[in-house]
Amino acid sequence: MPGDALRRELVHGELREMSPAGARHGRVASAVGGLLRAHVSQTGCGVTFGAETGFVLSRDPDTVRAPDAAFISRARFAAVGDTEKFWPGAPDLAVEVLSPQDSFQRVQEKALEWIDSGCAAVMVLDPDRRSATIYRPGGRAQVHGVGETLDLDDAVPGFTVVVQELFD
Repeated sequence: MPGDALRRELVHGELREMSPAGARHGRVASAVGGLLRAHVSQTGCGVTFGAETGFVLSRDPDTVRAPDAAFISRARFAAVGDTEKFWPGAPDLAVEVLSPQDSFQRVQEKALEWIDSGCAAVMVLDPDRRSATIYRPGGRAQVHGVGETLDLDDAVPGFTVVVQELFD
């Protein structure tokens, strides 16, 4: 990856530039990251990662993706250790926040790539619709509105959250 300040992901060997996140995007990403971090601090079930953390999803050609927030279980983290390099594999939970310039096709492609690479769940947050779409293995995707409670125990032990809290 080049050493400049631009955000990029490596997708099947091709560098893709990403626009800097807007204020609303950053606020929502921070909210979900804070909620995850609080839960993980309280339970000790794993570690959280902020935006810009690279995860190596495949090699030859390489794919390195960076979610807006992520979680890895304590056991998986202990097996690899605290590395300065990109994390070797997918997190247990990847969180993506939609930006105005994101296309549905590109975001769905990314969510499915996370799942195919080993994520237990992918949460895609849509600030415009104030909704959360949860992708899980087997092609399951379910959209949840602000009044609903998400149960992400399969990805983050004991983690539940009301969708509204993700946008407050």
